[in-house]
Amino acid sequence: MLAPLAIVGIFGLMLGSFFNVCIARLPRHESIVSPPSHCPKCQAPIQWYDNIPVLSYVLLGGKCRACRAPISLRYPAVEIVTALAFVAQAAMFLDQPVLLASRLVFTSILIILFGTDFDTQRLPDVITLPAIVVGVIFSAFAPPGLAASVVGAALGAAILQLVRWLWRRLRGVDGMGFGDVKMLAAIGAFLGWRQVWVVLFLASLTGAMLGIVLSLGRGRSMQTRLPFGTFLAVAAYAASLIGERLLNWYLALYG
Repeated sequence: MLAPLAIVGIFGLMLGSFFNVCIARLPRHESIVSPPSHCPKCQAPIQWYDNIPVLSYVLLGGKCRACRAPISLRYPAVEIVTALAFVAQAAMFLDQPVLLASRLVFTSILIILFGTDFDTQRLPDVITLPAIVVGVIFSAFAPPGLAASVVGAALGAAILQLVRWLWRRLRGVDGMGFGDVKMLAAIGAFLGWRQVWVVLFLASLTGAMLGIVLSLGRGRSMQTRLPFGTFLAVAAYAASLIGERLLNWYLALYG
């Protein structure tokens, strides 16, 4: 059991390094392949031995080898989070290879979208739109099943589009971006329509709590725009692990 989990964790570290590239470049519509990794300050190419996940950051003291400019802590953080998130999925679904593959792809998508929304409040179409299709394809061979996936994608898009429409009618401004609509559609495609409600509840709850904290602690207005995609990402990841159990527990209270 430990050996497969270790392999998945190492795989996650390696992919986390690539996800950092995606997070940095996709919102700017840049290629994730060319040019190769380089220091954003001095433009010096990053050699392979300086690009080993986490280890290179530690050995370099968090600074570029060429110009000694600080390297953002985000880089090792994304690598570590990806490794841990992959291991958790493997621990849950190691005996279901197709479902595990689906969950690892889903986790990858969520990490990239979390990073881009946190940094730029953008959810790139190049990730969200293909994610809907990929989620439906996976669901034809693994839970939640094709029908639940298609309904989930439609429901996820419809709910947030309705929220956007109502908010604009009532307040005259957009309450959230259209990227959030497409992201919840992708979540529904991977997890099914039942989990759309779980994700919305968890994301709205955590978003509201953080909004109150920011308003009280920093004197910000409640109108301050929070990147809702980050809350969707965290909620969707939690739902991918324990969403069914959480929903069944809730429904049992009224059974």
